[in-house]
Amino acid sequence: MNSKEMNLKGVEVWDGNMANSQAFRQADVDVVAAYPITPSTATVENYAMFHANGYVDGEVMMTESEHAAMSACIGAGAAGGRVATATSSQGLALMIETLYQASGMRIPVVLCLVNRALAAPLNVNGDHSDLYLTRDAGWVSIDAFSPQEAYDMTLMSFKISEHPAVRLPVISNQDGFMTSHTAQNVIPLKDEVASKFVGDYLQVNALLNFDKPVTHGVQTEQDWHFEHKAKQHAALMGSKKVIEDTFAEFKELTGREYKVVETYGMEDADIAIVCLGSTFETAKLAIDQIKKEEGINVGVVAPRLFRPFPLEELSATLQNVKAIACMDRSAPGGTVGALYNEVSGALINSQNRPLVTNLIYGLGGRDMTIAGLKDIFRTLNKDAQDGKINGKIQTLIGVRGPALSFYDVEEK
Repeated sequence: MNSKEMNLKGVEVWDGNMANSQAFRQADVDVVAAYPITPSTATVENYAMFHANGYVDGEVMMTESEHAAMSACIGAGAAGGRVATATSSQGLALMIETLYQASGMRIPVVLCLVNRALAAPLNVNGDHSDLYLTRDAGWVSIDAFSPQEAYDMTLMSFKISEHPAVRLPVISNQDGFMTSHTAQNVIPLKDEVASKFVGDYLQVNALLNFDKPVTHGVQTEQDWHFEHKAKQHAALMGSKKVIEDTFAEFKELTGREYKVVETYGMEDADIAIVCLGSTFETAKLAIDQIKKEEGINVGVVAPRLFRPFPLEELSATLQNVKAIACMDRSAPGGTVGALYNEVSGALINSQNRPLVTNLIYGLGGRDMTIAGLKDIFRTLNKDAQDGKINGKIQTLIGVRGPALSFYDVEEK
């Protein structure tokens, strides 16, 4: 534990960035290397303030770029230290090359990714473009829907990343501004309790362990590259068990329960939406209203894990519904959205295959309101009653001007 303890209240008012910063501090990180970018700047800014005031024993490195920030984390992690950083959007895009290095070298790193739109046009507000950009980088990717969850997920990310059966880097996602800059009540752990939960850092193949010399980042080519990536993939897929065990341990400690697939209203749902991030919280309010006002049985499903994607759990959750809308908060780039792809893959071999449509929404931080979600529920309900998709497979929701829809179900 850091030599100087912070006296936290039983309930603090934190935004998502402060939640990240406090989790970094309580995890006793050895090196935080970063190049600040909106809307994740405050994660590192707060942590640097803790360091300046003596609450952090580790090092803070301000680097010349996001690429350099992750490179510094990889170097410090390879040397045998606990490391972390934060970024968003274009910073993640510049960093992306090094993400593959970190996962391929099996370096535990925690990256707080505050989700933001990718340019061009330039936009500093939240969508899931950068979250999707990481999907094939070999990192565990966990999603938080509120500041409380950002604190919890970031703290647990260290424990998951460093587990001997995992030893892979972890991304702790949250929505830019909607979560990162929204202050809510957060119930933190005491410093001593949080430090004990995360545990001491376990060095594996540390470069500075001169009693056991090792090399990192070697060249393999065709004779060993395939085997290396297969083992890495197996560790990533197997991390789900470690994540579930960590969630269970955290529940026992705090009473807060997390699942690899979060649901609301699914007990009697005929239709459902699948979404990520803070939209889950808005959907719960919309569901309560439309059930009471119109008697529509609707639920919402949100994968807590984006990687490894919980295929079996998601499929089981959606077996009893008739129509689903997969909501992608990222420009699809010439195809259906990434979440739609994942959900369709989970359902393709299942016994009951509900109707599945793709809704593109909220790009660049555009609001998804309760009223907007209720309109989506009504459309889904009609599809379910008619037994067919009445509109398009993919629709862009909330675009000004003429309606933009693609992928006709049938010729009109």
